[in-house]
Amino acid sequence: MNDVLTWILDTVRHVDPLLRLLIVLIGMFCETSILIGLVVPGDTIVLVSATAIDGWPQYVGTLAAVIIGSLAGESVGFALGRWFGPHIQASWLGRRIGAKNWARAETYLARRGGIAIFVSRFLPVLHALIPLTVGTSPMTYRRFMRWTAPACIVWALAYVSVGWLAAGSYRHLADQLHGAGFLFAGIIVVFLVLVLVVKKVVEKREARHMSAAKPAATDVAPTSSAHDSGDENGARQP
Repeated sequence: MNDVLTWILDTVRHVDPLLRLLIVLIGMFCETSILIGLVVPGDTIVLVSATAIDGWPQYVGTLAAVIIGSLAGESVGFALGRWFGPHIQASWLGRRIGAKNWARAETYLARRGGIAIFVSRFLPVLHALIPLTVGTSPMTYRRFMRWTAPACIVWALAYVSVGWLAAGSYRHLADQLHGAGFLFAGIIVVFLVLVLVVKKVVEKREARHMSAAKPAATDVAPTSSAHDSGDENGARQP
């Protein structure tokens, strides 16, 4: 197993560092752009690229590429929602996503405001729909960035660090431990299982805020006061 894993990791590592950063940046841009995130595996791109990190400068560079790509993609999603939101929802792809998912995103944003933006970065489907949904609401771009930027940073730190740690541990032990490859696989598997568990727990805890049922008056701030009060729930009611 060590020989095969070493070949795979070396193949990734021999890719020009600047090209790797460009791939990560473009991959994250696509992963967080409106609807593209439903099919582009950004987590896989980041984990694989992170295994090739050689030293702190490349670690910082990879983090920067992930964060910049994510924020750029989410900004595009926000802009498209602002300009073309209803048309996108009515399009063939919008209909394929389903009215139920759009309703969940709109209701969640209306009830939880900025918290929905932060949490959705870690949830399937919603992470691709929330930027566009925010764009169709009265929430400002600045407020959107204040919530999505920390989420992107946390996401980037987790995936880049685990990829680097797993590959670094393997390379350090490969010549001394015959089963070092299992250590690498174990770190990745444990991380992915932990991510899945966290997603399930968060989704379960937040599910009541995503119900398509009309929220109570106390749950949603009035739309007219969204910009004046600065309340985090200043999103358009569905």
